[in-house]
Amino acid sequence: MSSLRIDFVSPLPPVRSGIADYAVELLPGLAARAEVGEVRVVRLPGQPVDEAVAARWRPVAAEETGRGGRLPLYQMGNNRHHEGVLELALERPGVLTLHDLVLHHLLVERTLSRGVLAPYVEALERDHGWIGRAVATTRRWGGYSDGGLFALPAHRDLLRRQRGVLVHSRWAAAALAEEDPELAVRAVPMGIPLPPEAGPPALAGGGAAAAARASLGLPADRPVVGSFGFQTPIKRTAAAVRALARPELAGTWLLVVGEVSPEVDLEGEARRAGVADRVRVTGFVEGPTFARALAACDLALNLRYPTAGETSASLLRLLAAGRGAVVSDYAQFADLPAGVAVRVPLGEGEEEALATAAADLLADPARLAAMGEAARRYVAREHAPERAAAAVAGACTELAELAPPGPRPAVAAPPTTVAWTRLSGVIVGSVDAGEKAAGARAPSSRKSAWPEGERRTLRLEVTNGGPARWLAARRGPGGVAFEVTLATPAGDPDPHRPWLPLPHDVEPGGTARLELALRRPPGPARVTVEPLVLDGWAGERVTRPGAPRWEADADDLDAGRTGAAPAGAGTAG
Repeated sequence: MSSLRIDFVSPLPPVRSGIADYAVELLPGLAARAEVGEVRVVRLPGQPVDEAVAARWRPVAAEETGRGGRLPLYQMGNNRHHEGVLELALERPGVLTLHDLVLHHLLVERTLSRGVLAPYVEALERDHGWIGRAVATTRRWGGYSDGGLFALPAHRDLLRRQRGVLVHSRWAAAALAEEDPELAVRAVPMGIPLPPEAGPPALAGGGAAAAARASLGLPADRPVVGSFGFQTPIKRTAAAVRALARPELAGTWLLVVGEVSPEVDLEGEARRAGVADRVRVTGFVEGPTFARALAACDLALNLRYPTAGETSASLLRLLAAGRGAVVSDYAQFADLPAGVAVRVPLGEGEEEALATAAADLLADPARLAAMGEAARRYVAREHAPERAAAAVAGACTELAELAPPGPRPAVAAPPTTVAWTRLSGVIVGSVDAGEKAAGARAPSSRKSAWPEGERRTLRLEVTNGGPARWLAARRGPGGVAFEVTLATPAGDPDPHRPWLPLPHDVEPGGTARLELALRRPPGPARVTVEPLVLDGWAGERVTRPGAPRWEADADDLDAGRTGAAPAGAGTAG
């Protein structure tokens, strides 16, 4: 193939997005690669472009993307700044750099936040099948959970329309490959230029650190840990505030640098924990102040749960400046070597583990300084902009030759009656005398051909008309059985009620056949069949609207005849 001609599609400064910063740092190296004949920058509709960036790259209109055989290279993130990227990528296949594995938050911003539900339901069902539709439908009634946002990434349709996908960690590449083996996924470094070194931590005698602290109003003689970047609940900075109240961190200060989400009340959390005098929140800061804040810290924190699968540019910038970090023992953090970051477990005991790990590091200034030096070397080696640009150019050269897998409806295993106990379907029954052939229903005036005291075989055909798999009764909880009641007008307080266990699993639309020998009681009698969902050793009667039910008078069940019942009693849908 001839040299690539790339259309680079991304938010650009001054948009407040780490991806915008990443873009302007990657572009020079990408344009300098021999295999790339030309890089053209695309201006996203409605977004400003910094004058210096515009003068250097001369952005073209979005409608020019991909024309003349050019390869679109998209930079995709999980917020409203990337809506234009999403729309172009859906329309014009290319290579897509997926900075966040989860795009569900962007979907919410494009639909629910604008007061429209139907496109949200359609998108989640397209990407995640019946599970997506079930989760989306709860939003109609105000249902919400972070679990749903992170468990359903809402990216399948977008990724299957691309020639290939780039991610910034081996963990992310493995996650996508497991989810959809047909995707062409490549892991490439995130290019991070080495900033001026922050110098040794203040605890290790760093002079620059002391000056930085003075400018920020921080004490010169106390340990300082820092949390950097946009502060959302998943950054777990509230857990860090609570850890500050533990005796291991008595006297330690926490510096929080970055815009704080309205969902996070760090200052209130600090007051409740009794550490408000040791917590400083700066809000969003520009580059020079960010650098001073970093120099003022002895140790960085970068916790995360749940994760959108992103590689944290803010963490890599901290490491590049020469600061070791404490991170969550989770997901993409597995790519970091132990010499530059200490991991703490999630869940119960997280705050205690965080306090212990931070206290151990702060008590050893030599170790802190060594971690910072190792962190800077790690970023210089693994995430150098030249190395990242070479990897991106090489991946684009390879992936440009591929065809997108193409949209395909999501295939999700149906729910089962373990959780979905609302049954719907059809029950058809008959009483059979054995060898006799079936005939028409006997008139009601005719004496029943099923004599009192005679044993006959009740035959049932049950059809699953719902979305859930009916589990065989032997499965235990969630298994399905059918209760057969043969009752008389005398009101027998304990009528004969045997259970017919479902012999095998029945998929939606599937059918099972069951048989039971019954003896006709004296006088009038009525046969009723209803389903049960087993809960351990007991059964739960399904009485919700739509549950199938079949019933008939014994006098109407002539030998070999199909049971007659009031209209609708034998079926339910």
